Amino acid sequence: MTDTRAEHRTNRLADETSPYLLQHAHNPVDWYPWGEKALEQARLEEKPILLSIGYSACHWCHVMAHESFEDAETAALMNAHFINIKVDREERPDLDKVYQSAHQLLVGRGGGWPLTMFLTPDQTPFFGGTYFPPEPRHGLPDFKTVLKRVSGFYREHTEQVTEQNRALLGALANTLPEPGEGVGRLTEGPLTAAREQLAANFDSANGGFGGAPKFPHAPAVEFLLRRGSRGDDQAMEMALRSLRAMADGGIYDHVGGGFFRYAVDERWEIPHFEKMLYDNGPLLALYAEAWRLTGERQFREVAEAVGEWVMREMTSPEGGYYATLDADTEGHEGATYLWGAEEVEELLGHAEFQVAALRFGLDQHANFEGRWHLYATCPLNGIAAAVGLSEAEVVQRLASARSKLFAARSRRVAPGRDEKVLTAWNALMIRGMARAGRLLGRADFISSAERALDFVRQHLWREGRLLAAYKDGEAHLPAYLDDHAFLIDAILELLQARWRDGEISFAKTLADLLLEHFEDERAGGFFFTADDHESLIHRPKPLMDESLPAGNGIAARALGRLGHLLGDLHCIDAAERTVRASWNDLENTPYAHASLLIALEEILEPPQLVVLRGEGDALSAWLERCNERHTPTRQTFAVPNHATDLPGLLAQRKGAEPVVAYLCSGQSCAAPVTKTDALESALRSA
Repeated sequence: MTDTRAEHRTNRLADETSPYLLQHAHNPVDWYPWGEKALEQARLEEKPILLSIGYSACHWCHVMAHESFEDAETAALMNAHFINIKVDREERPDLDKVYQSAHQLLVGRGGGWPLTMFLTPDQTPFFGGTYFPPEPRHGLPDFKTVLKRVSGFYREHTEQVTEQNRALLGALANTLPEPGEGVGRLTEGPLTAAREQLAANFDSANGGFGGAPKFPHAPAVEFLLRRGSRGDDQAMEMALRSLRAMADGGIYDHVGGGFFRYAVDERWEIPHFEKMLYDNGPLLALYAEAWRLTGERQFREVAEAVGEWVMREMTSPEGGYYATLDADTEGHEGATYLWGAEEVEELLGHAEFQVAALRFGLDQHANFEGRWHLYATCPLNGIAAAVGLSEAEVVQRLASARSKLFAARSRRVAPGRDEKVLTAWNALMIRGMARAGRLLGRADFISSAERALDFVRQHLWREGRLLAAYKDGEAHLPAYLDDHAFLIDAILELLQARWRDGEISFAKTLADLLLEHFEDERAGGFFFTADDHESLIHRPKPLMDESLPAGNGIAARALGRLGHLLGDLHCIDAAERTVRASWNDLENTPYAHASLLIALEEILEPPQLVVLRGEGDALSAWLERCNERHTPTRQTFAVPNHATDLPGLLAQRKGAEPVVAYLCSGQSCAAPVTKTDALESALRSA
């Protein structure tokens, strides 16, 4: 029974800026945000903590909120027996990583969102789960029964809880990798093994890896694209087949651009309808890369549509990128994106509908709750043959149809948008926009990336330290490993699209902070939180790619690249120590560590680094020659002669007229090149 007065009540979440926390500000639950006040209250009252972690675009988070957190009877139980803490996992990935790991250890399987954990007042979990229904179903107990049983167990079995907590803390500590000093020579073994594991798990019929639910796995696709560009035809085919399948599938928004979070089926047809910035940044870079390698029109079209969606719907007036679009519209999942066949025919007219129906499955049975979610069911040449048109005419009619559908959809109620600006997620999109802008020749993408980086430097950089989140004029929360590593990586990518003074020094400052506050100097690698971060029950060191690339993998790659660019051995050594610290994991489950594998690959065979010094049109022309000879691994920086504030080795790369090129691989450099034919020869040989 829902409390109809809830809309007039507020709890402690009303003072927060997180849209997710504000969604719960009118619950009858006496919610606290995570903080010392809540933890102190649990200690004073000797009550267990009910920790609920979710995020604003999460469908099942909304379901549990409506069923339980808005219900007066359930709230009364929660308030009587627990100190209730609500956490936005996008703002506090540190807490999410700790308690997702604890859930895995306690329950024996992976968690998810909403995450529901019960903690002792010292923050140690003793029971947990994810979504709990209001009534028993699908083998799950009802939430009110869970609340009563957990409260009773906590009161009546104190010694058992204490002993279990001691064991859990020990198990969490054992999840950290051992020191990597014992690892001998780094080898290609994990690269070869990962390639074989991905091939064994590849869905040759539908693209992608594994069965339902099916995720994009962008780091794995990037790893395969890189292998393919070096002559591994099967790796290239796995990568391109996956990218084509996602572009054809319903995980891609064929009307408005952008990718949804994942597909619930193995054929990519029906997505979970939330759109996350962190998926779209890496995918944007991959589709631009695939177009540059193959020239396939579809890859370019998808990349451009993703970038245009980001600029249109996910960019704040100040230039930062918003976090997510909700899966639900007015309480119904995917409602914004669904169509009726008659509705579409009325919008398009017979000629365009004939083509659109064949392309998007409108001539088949409805595929989502009596309506149609669009996905590509027929290739363009098949449509052309069926309706007696040229393929070019089919493309033209489909473009017109999509334009009309987009205009009609724009008049609908839009899904909710979480307008937090998160540093790590912005960095992933800055990199994607910069890389796509460079490879596609889209200056507007590069300008968008510039504005987002400027936003981060203006609003999320304070007193020499980076912050993690911004909303409603307020930046807060100390930045994490991902924020620093992803941002260094993004700056290096943006500098390859165009050079701006001050940015390479900012990247170096971020690297220094990463090394000073996050590095595990004993064992190698990087902790997720800084050494002066709030003390939690565990300080994780994430190695595996999850919904985001692994921070340690991106840190190793970015530090290695920055180190070679600047001649900074500290950065280069830290990158290798990170890979060594990860070696057991790389040998045991290499396919799950693609970001670290890419770092390993670049340690074993450092990519070609090209630094161009010159001015004006001549410098631009040499940069274009390098881009025309593009490979996924080469880095090219065109630094004007008048550039200032060049740190390290860059300052020694003196300019010349009209242009001089410095070409290196690792710590081996060729003689400077001043002739275009010599440049062409060096690029070909690499």
